[in-house]
Amino acid sequence: MTISYVVKNGIYINLTNRCSNSCKFCIRQNGAGVYGSDSLWLEREPTAEEVIEDLEKYDFNKYDELVFCGYGEPTECIDTLVAVAKWAKSVSDISIRINTNGHGNMINGKDITPMLEGTVDIISVSLNCADAESYAELCIPEFGIKAYDGLIEFARLCVPKVKKVVLSVVETTLPDEDIKKCAELAQSIGAELRVRPFE
Repeated sequence: MTISYVVKNGIYINLTNRCSNSCKFCIRQNGAGVYGSDSLWLEREPTAEEVIEDLEKYDFNKYDELVFCGYGEPTECIDTLVAVAKWAKSVSDISIRINTNGHGNMINGKDITPMLEGTVDIISVSLNCADAESYAELCIPEFGIKAYDGLIEFARLCVPKVKKVVLSVVETTLPDEDIKKCAELAQSIGAELRVRPFE
């Protein structure tokens, strides 16, 4: 099974296929892998030890970052994620990023952001929409209408604990006025907004 894969100058880690969203635009609907990777559909979720063993095949000096991003929501496996991130920090100074839907606290039933302090450098939260109703329609979260406020609260709690917190939207899916609202929202919690191209 594919635990890790390379995209440009980053090593991406595929921890799980579980996700609290069923986004209409999800890349998982288009195939078994991305960017030339082998299938990212897992036979089972790897243990922290298995992930570390897989990562030992890389020379971290040749890469810019380690990214928790696969065919699922990485905070579904928060204990594995933190264990692997701490190991990576102990053997290198590579930057560590989580690409997340921001539901980590709701998924785990507690505030997980203290676990990320000193362990994760960048949190990138997929905001996708400018309001809760649009988000619920587009992303079909298992947490319903509460999911949007939950992800914003997660990002807000990350700001004092993580070096960089980014809210992201896709440029082709939102009108300019909604992108402006998202930028204002990001600024209000001390995060950045990234308008990313549709890939």
